Amino acid sequence: MRDFMQIFFNFVGLFFVLYMIGYSSFLFFAVVVGTSTLHGAKRRNILKNELIEDYYLPVSVLIPAYNEEATIVSTIHSLLLQDYKIYEIIVVDDGSKDETSAAVLRSYKMKRTDRPIQRLIHTHRIEYVYEGKVGNIPITLIRKENGGKADALNVGINASRYPYFLCIDADSVLQYDSLSKIVRPVLEDDNVVAVGGAVRPCNGTEIKEGRVVHYGLPNKLLSCMQVLEYDRSFLAARILFDQFNGSIIISGAFGLFKKSIVVSAGGYEADTVGEDMELVVKMHVFCRENKIPYRIRYASDAICWTQVPEKFTDLCKQRRRWHIGLFQSMITHRNILGNLDYGLVGFVSYLYFLIYELFSPYIEVFGVCTMVLAMVLDFLNVPFMLLYMAIYVVFSSMLSLTAFFARIHTIDQKLLFTDVLKAIGLCAAEVSFLRFALAWVRMTSLIGYHKKKTDWGEIERQYINFS
Repeated sequence: MRDFMQIFFNFVGLFFVLYMIGYSSFLFFAVVVGTSTLHGAKRRNILKNELIEDYYLPVSVLIPAYNEEATIVSTIHSLLLQDYKIYEIIVVDDGSKDETSAAVLRSYKMKRTDRPIQRLIHTHRIEYVYEGKVGNIPITLIRKENGGKADALNVGINASRYPYFLCIDADSVLQYDSLSKIVRPVLEDDNVVAVGGAVRPCNGTEIKEGRVVHYGLPNKLLSCMQVLEYDRSFLAARILFDQFNGSIIISGAFGLFKKSIVVSAGGYEADTVGEDMELVVKMHVFCRENKIPYRIRYASDAICWTQVPEKFTDLCKQRRRWHIGLFQSMITHRNILGNLDYGLVGFVSYLYFLIYELFSPYIEVFGVCTMVLAMVLDFLNVPFMLLYMAIYVVFSSMLSLTAFFARIHTIDQKLLFTDVLKAIGLCAAEVSFLRFALAWVRMTSLIGYHKKKTDWGEIERQYINFS
């Protein structure tokens, strides 16, 4: 029996060494490519070597909102400050129980209208529509029956007037030039059907007239650790996938899409909580099956500032929802894996998300349980394990700090010395503790899946520091 257990633990140890080598190598490569790309973009800005066009792609900006009374006006205000000429704003209130619609109507002069809305995509019933203008920017408020975020976005698509639409969460704000920068890939290449923007936590940041006047790490430690996590995991990896048209997720907080392709593909799926990833994967499938030349891009300099949860319970709700959405998308489009028709999307992107996103919490929790069992049975080389864990923490912390400080440098922001110390001190805590706590949350997210597969869960919002 002891020989069998020794073989088992040796096998598990070898598996985890290979697993961590694969993940660490990918993360290292992603951070290197990401920081290099950001540095190159900054050099082009300095040299003024950018595409300069006196042409503006008409864009419909969609804001799905449910119980967003605290943030909706700030989000609209940030859009009205955009350095852009041709766009409209469409707010879709998905049956909110608070004063979301009332807050919009109080802030802007709008009149009720009976204009017909073409049903390109089937949606829940619309209750009423208000329209108005601020300067030359049309604003539409649509109140509808509750049907979820995907259904609200489909209503916005139906109501939109322009060939491209941009979705932004109602708890987020844009910088003054974000709209100009996210449309640039479309101006450069007619085959671009979707563009993802960079989503950054705004907790601790002061934004005035669409410009960041003070950037600092949040006071709350949980929010601060999420800032480090965003730059390491989200920013770097998405820049890498962008190099080979391999992006299979665009954050629902900030993304630009070609309306004709989205409508032809069937729009957003209303029976999923991961509608953002599901739509992007669906666009890959639709374009490849219909032999339509396409690119899905990532604009790292188009920045959307969003709130990250400040309470651990809210963070758990968010990550549970993300993991369920990931599961739904991967199961629905499982035929992509290893499919030659999808190129690197099937062999790199899908495989990465399958192993290091969908399966990772189960693998990591299993690893911790195996380590405890080995210690109890006296099979564990404790000094070696401590050294192994220390190397993992130091390596991951260095990658986190590299991605974080590279991002700060390339967008010309300055940090207080106390924030520098905070980042250095918390990066190890994020890797050592928060990561494993969230791994447990993600691992248990599918328990009772059929009862809560479309349940978003409410997250407490704070007023955004925007003026």
